[in-house]
Amino acid sequence: MPEDPKRPTRPSPDDDAPTPWALAGLGMQFFVAVLLFAYVGNWMDTRFGTSPLFVLAGVIGGGGSSFYLSYRRLMRKVKSTSGKGSDNDSSPRS
Repeated sequence: MPEDPKRPTRPSPDDDAPTPWALAGLGMQFFVAVLLFAYVGNWMDTRFGTSPLFVLAGVIGGGGSSFYLSYRRLMRKVKSTSGKGSDNDSSPRS
């Protein structure tokens, strides 16, 4: 039975395009990682008596690692969606 053209089609759950909720999740992941690493750094500073050393290392380490993981996840999604439309290549072939 052919599809009804009047009904909009839903994207499949297998679709790798980043959704707004997935992007919001990446933002929350970044925020929680920085907060958690800063908390652990603060705890280590009070335990060892080194004032801003571990807090700064925690904020930089948490932010950097979370940014790297978010970047990898987004680039994996971009690579998987860019390969889908390669059949309609408009470049001339000799």
